[in-house]
Amino acid sequence: MSVRTNKELVRRFYETIEQKNYGALKDFCHEDFVFYPQVDTPFLGVDGLVQSEKKNFDAFPGFKMSIKAMLAVGNQVAVYFIFEGNHTGIPFRGIPATGKDVRFSLMMLLRIEDGKIIEKRSHVDINDILRQLGVDS
Repeated sequence: MSVRTNKELVRRFYETIEQKNYGALKDFCHEDFVFYPQVDTPFLGVDGLVQSEKKNFDAFPGFKMSIKAMLAVGNQVAVYFIFEGNHTGIPFRGIPATGKDVRFSLMMLLRIEDGKIIEKRSHVDINDILRQLGVDS
């Protein structure tokens, strides 16, 4: 696969997440897909990804994840986002909806194999989100 094709795959993957079309994520992910929100805490398969992330997204209905930069080398794609949302949904990390707006950055590193995303690694500063929600960390 070309770098351009890999970047397009990743762009469409994140558009699908932003649309909350979780059922379609399997079309983008390899059967051996693994998501690492932290170094040593893997979630296996698309179901693991949805289990891990849906609760975060549901805390911020109508969220936007604007891609600000995307770099690709070989079979890896790095993505820099700005996430914006309002905490009016379900509790986030045990914090009931505050109605507060949040805006924070995320970095993702994805690896592509056989035309599908096989691995996704995430970096986000949770303490930044908690501060914006008015919680001392």
